[in-house]
Formats: sequence, structure tokens, C-alpha cells
Amino acid sequence: MRTAAWSPASLAVVSAGIGYPRLTRRLADWVAEAVCRSLAAGGARAEVEVVELHRLATDLAQHSAHGRASLDLREAVAAVVAADGLVVATPVRASCPSEVFDSFFAILGDGVLSGMPVLLALSSSSHWQPPDLTQVIRRRLTGLQADPVPTVVVARPAEWQATAHSGAGRLHTCIDRAAAELAAAMRSHRQ
Repeated sequence: MRTAAWSPASLAVVSAGIGYPRLTRRLADWVAEAVCRSLAAGGARAEVEVVELHRLATDLAQHSAHGRASLDLREAVAAVVAADGLVVATPVRASCPSEVFDSFFAILGDGVLSGMPVLLALSSSSHWQPPDLTQVIRRRLTGLQADPVPTVVVARPAEWQATAHSGAGRLHTCIDRAAAELAAAMRSHRQ
């Protein structure tokens, strides 16, 4: 048991966005808010810690080249490992997630995310996405023994445009479904 049932749930949000505007961070925020609402509906509250990987790009490069982890990088890893649940938001281009996504999750040791409920959110700049990309990213997380929820949130250009005009639609429906799955998984994981 990670935490007592009466204490706030700990939600770590890893945003691997690197461009401007930071659509990936916006997606991560929407997902985190939905998870908090879902937890609150079940009588729990959450403390959210956001890890923005673009701020750690230099630290990740230094770690890759020299094997040294900065204090900021160690704190980011500690926040992720200590969480009751994890939201991972990454932009996808071509057939892979961002480089900072790969670099960050490569430094985590085997089993360090054992049983950790994870919600995966992908921000795509393309209307087309290779069908196996979601599975590739899920395998990277399950390789760390994390437990991804079934629903993957994918925000393509059409969803961003629809959301900008109406504030609702398929994207928010998908976010709410995935958030409910993560909240349920976090409750089970904490027991």
C-alpha cells in the first residue's frame, strides 16, 4: 500500500512537449483536471505535480552522455516514482514520441513503476498516425511494469480545431473516459 486511503492521492503529470504553443502541456492539463474531477466524484482529492521534460532537456542530455543526474532530474524521477497515478502526455511525430520522452523513461530502472496506473495522452500534429504507435509507447511503459489504462487520448489537428470552437466534442469525451479509468485504477492501487 502506497498511501493511507484518507490521504490525498498523488498524481504525477509528465509533459514531454517541446514546441510552442505547448499543445501537449494544454492536453496534459485537461487530462489532469479530468482525473481530479473523477477522483473528487469518488470522494478523494489529488495533489498534482507536473514534470515538464523540455525544462530537463539539458539534464537528460548530460545524463545520457555522462551518467550524472542533476538535482532537478532526480527530483522529477522521485515525483514520478512516488505517485499513485501517472499521466504521460507526449507529442508524436512520424512514428515516435518526443526525444525527451524516450530519454526520461530510459533512465527509470526496471520495475520502478511496478503496478503504477498510467494514462497516455498523445498530441499529434498530423491527421494520420501509424496504427502501431500507441502500442509502441504502451510497450515502453509496460516494460517498466507500469499498468496503462485501456483508453489512450489522442488529440489530432481536427480535435484541436473542434475544441477551440465548441469547447466539447470527441476529445473531451475521450479525456473523461480515460480519466475515469485512471481514477478507478488509482483507487485500487492505493488499497
